Amino acid sequence: MTGVALSIVLAVLASVANATASVLQRKGARREPESRGSGVRMVWDLLHQRVWVGGVAAIIAGFLLQAGALGTGPIALVQPILVGELPITLLLAGLVFQARLHAREWAAVAGMSAGLSLLLYALAPAGGDARNVPGGVWALGCVATAAVVVTLVVAGHRSRHAARAGYLGVATGVSFGFTAALIAAMTAAFARGIVGVLTAWQTYALVLVGPAAFFLLQAALRAGRLVASQPGLTLANPLVAIGWGVAVFGEEVRGGGWVAAEVAGTAMIAACTLLLVRSPLLAGHHGAVEEDAAGKSDQDEGRRRR
Repeated sequence: MTGVALSIVLAVLASVANATASVLQRKGARREPESRGSGVRMVWDLLHQRVWVGGVAAIIAGFLLQAGALGTGPIALVQPILVGELPITLLLAGLVFQARLHAREWAAVAGMSAGLSLLLYALAPAGGDARNVPGGVWALGCVATAAVVVTLVVAGHRSRHAARAGYLGVATGVSFGFTAALIAAMTAAFARGIVGVLTAWQTYALVLVGPAAFFLLQAALRAGRLVASQPGLTLANPLVAIGWGVAVFGEEVRGGGWVAAEVAGTAMIAACTLLLVRSPLLAGHHGAVEEDAAGKSDQDEGRRRR
């Protein structure tokens, strides 16, 4: 199996792992009474739930798979594939919560898959090397990315409701794209063994940027409905990663007439994302469909125990 093929397989598996983590943690959180709040007691109780712990394990697996994908293929190839996490989450949520997907949701899943395939085929990313990037180029890229994130966060905090969620969603997507760039550099440093990883400054930057991106995500989700935050997050992540791959790592993508196909693929992903995030199955553990399905499941389990 070639390096590019392996990176595709690992990226798809990372998407599945991330989607599994989302569904398992949502299922675990649904079982936790809201009266417990969000403090240490709630976390302690969640740690005693196998399904929630399984979600944490899936997050770790997803990170390792993503690192493997970025270590074997271009970042401009890997990050767009991770967009597939959204439709996979919807499909898994339908199975776990025993809720039927409607025609609109199936069409959105198919459309998003087609858009992603078109985008990747049109880009055909190749080449690039995260090991030989000059320090000045890294510095310029980091400063520019940080400036964009700070600007979006400030704009978000000056806005309200859907606008705030939208700004923070884009900021989160930019942060995730930057995180992928740091992971790519860290895995490239692994060519010099564990010493190379421990002496690479990107490893320690990742320790700071990763949690910051996670907290930005939580802020975006709290700021408004998923339909406001998810589209910007979904699109900003791969676009920023592609920018880093081309401008910083020297990866090559196709231009000319292929740009029209790339724009069309991106537009399809954006449109289908808007459809997917309106599904009750992605509305969190307070979603009506999820609650109804969960209620039926609990009633059935109660009858079996009797």
